[in-house]
Amino acid sequence: MAQFDRHRIQELLADALGDSGLYVVGLTVSDSVMPKITVTLDGPNGLGIQECAQVTRRLNRGMEEAYGEDAAYSLEVTSPGADQPLTDPRQYPRHIGRSLALKLQDGSEKTGPLTAVTDEGIEFTEVVKVKTKKTTLPAVFIPFGDIKEATVVISFK
Repeated sequence: MAQFDRHRIQELLADALGDSGLYVVGLTVSDSVMPKITVTLDGPNGLGIQECAQVTRRLNRGMEEAYGEDAAYSLEVTSPGADQPLTDPRQYPRHIGRSLALKLQDGSEKTGPLTAVTDEGIEFTEVVKVKTKKTTLPAVFIPFGDIKEATVVISFK
């Protein structure tokens, strides 16, 4: 059974991505009889099925070259689900205008629209509910380092 090296897989993945503009937001390698390699990718405009298929083919070729054609593993290349937290600053710009639920390092939680993104953090307008009334506070800057978790609030209008 081939022993899969996470660092080597990251290198093969970088080659498979090339100059596509896509980036890795997650990589897991299970340690089981049939190892499962799960790659989660994103890009400035999201990730399409064609891009997933292309990266899968390229990564499979690289894996065969690195580990041999008989290496047994399953490979899943996917995009983050709508309910998955934003884990990379590059994920934020395409969500400008959408509402985010933030959990901050200090334990506080805030919800409201993302208004801008910089290299250092986000501009965010918190919406506070008091009983049945919503109040929008002035926009504030929140450094990426202060954000423990950020998820897009899915609304069905």
